[in-house]
Amino acid sequence: MRRRLAGARPVLDVLMGLGLLVIAVQVVLAVVGAPGLSPLAGVLVTGTGVVLVTACSLLVAVAPVADDVGPVVLASPVRGRWAAVNSPGQRLPSHGTRARGQYCAVDVCGPDTPGTPPVVSWSLRGSRPEEYACFGAPVHAMAGGRVVTAYDGRRDHRSRNTWPLLAFMLVVEGLAREVAGTRAILGNHVVVDHGDGTYAAYAHLGRGSVAVRAGDEVAVGDVLGRLGNTGNTSMPHLHVQLMDRADPDAAAGIAMTWRDAVPTGELDPALARWAKDPHPTALLGMPRNAELFETTTP
Repeated sequence: MRRRLAGARPVLDVLMGLGLLVIAVQVVLAVVGAPGLSPLAGVLVTGTGVVLVTACSLLVAVAPVADDVGPVVLASPVRGRWAAVNSPGQRLPSHGTRARGQYCAVDVCGPDTPGTPPVVSWSLRGSRPEEYACFGAPVHAMAGGRVVTAYDGRRDHRSRNTWPLLAFMLVVEGLAREVAGTRAILGNHVVVDHGDGTYAAYAHLGRGSVAVRAGDEVAVGDVLGRLGNTGNTSMPHLHVQLMDRADPDAAAGIAMTWRDAVPTGELDPALARWAKDPHPTALLGMPRNAELFETTTP
């Protein structure tokens, strides 16, 4: 197995935060005035912060890589009819990065209904998570094992489904969560050790919904929690991934497929604008971006 910078992310996050603080302080000083601080000194201070943030941003993108053992076949974490986004059925790495064990991660969204809020609009206020039919849907264990992480401390926030809020999320909020660390990114989440060298992470669970504790033994299909809108999310959905260790900061992502999920070939109307032909790296058997799938497990 090849590993680089495993476990170094927390340190890099702190350094990135310091760089942002340096930039913010310099901006404030430039606005209110700083007696005795020359323009050249201001440029040097700001430049130091920019270099620090840029260097750390590049370093955190250097992620561990697992040996190619082929996709692990698991059960689907949801039941019924759903849509896939940022899916390995579209391309690998599915989220455009291997960082935080996301090599084969997939986002599972509820299908569009007449009452579903728009994916993005020009409104100034995001939709409440309760407006989405999928909010509160049960999340099931993809395989049996032992719970090693069960975090339930984040609140469900409004969706970032307006252009101003989406821009804020991408430019400001996302970076702040990156600096804050894994819990701020994943929100409420559960990690299960399958006992065979693989670990599954289930993220963005609803506040107060996590039904397990660290040390609990779970069987395939057991309810771990309910779908929410916590962490780095633009709307309620489930983010799930398979890793080679419990800590996403140090983990390499592992390819996975779902034995009981059947891609329908249909595109979700609300997500169809982002649908593309699958990339040559796409994982066969998994739904592509915006594709609806149905599970055979009741």
